[in-house]
Amino acid sequence: MSNGGDAALAAVPLPMRGRPRGARWSKRVFYPLAGMLVLFGLWWLGGYWLQHDRSISSFGGFAPAPTLRTLWHLIMTGQLWGIAGPSLYRIAMGLFWAIVIGVPIGISVGLKPPIREMTHVPFQFLRMISPLSWMPVAVLVFPSWNGAIVFLITMAAVWPVLFSTAQGVRRIDPVWFKVARNLGGSGFQLLRRIVIPAIAQDIFSGIRLALGVAWIVLVPAEYLGVTSGLGYAINDARDEFDYSTVTAIVLVIGAIGFCLDAICVAMIRQFSWHRED
Repeated sequence: MSNGGDAALAAVPLPMRGRPRGARWSKRVFYPLAGMLVLFGLWWLGGYWLQHDRSISSFGGFAPAPTLRTLWHLIMTGQLWGIAGPSLYRIAMGLFWAIVIGVPIGISVGLKPPIREMTHVPFQFLRMISPLSWMPVAVLVFPSWNGAIVFLITMAAVWPVLFSTAQGVRRIDPVWFKVARNLGGSGFQLLRRIVIPAIAQDIFSGIRLALGVAWIVLVPAEYLGVTSGLGYAINDARDEFDYSTVTAIVLVIGAIGFCLDAICVAMIRQFSWHRED
């Protein structure tokens, strides 16, 4: 009986023995779509309440219908690209400097125990300082608000990159270094052939975390001084009581952040040593 059962199992096509296709579809499409429909339903109920409660009906612009109309208008007139462009530039520059600073220092911290012991307390202390608290310093040091905002984003993003890089280096098997040195590998070759490939996934994981923190810091940083960007647009629309524009830009912030995070996830999977089916 056992042999017959094994033979029957072997005759079953391989996809049927793994996760059913319906389960894969549910995980990748149905559940995310259902979650977004629930979120939209809650938004619609809240908007309906705002529009029909006379005491707060002036906030009806937060409802889905006026928000989506305003969002469509921003897209069709091209205003949306002018609003989002400066913010994306600041995020890109902040992440660039966070990577330039965080990756080399993280590699040094991971490779050299004395450096790790010396920097642990100072780095933990600096990490716990709110990035926005550096605003007075940034205003004094940098001649423009753009430079100050990039500095604040860098201060927020550098720590996830640094610590993820250092943790990735510490997980590298020391035997790899011994074998490479026995084969005549130099310090630069060890870095290029062993360290960077081994920690690529950790670096992109750190960048993903850094992006989330930087995206949160960006909007309040743009409330002050600048006259462009997503944060400025929200603040300006709020001052003009244009609540549909406020909500439309909030949707844009969420959509752009989601897309940037998806890019980071794709890069993490690309450099992952564990391949999913």
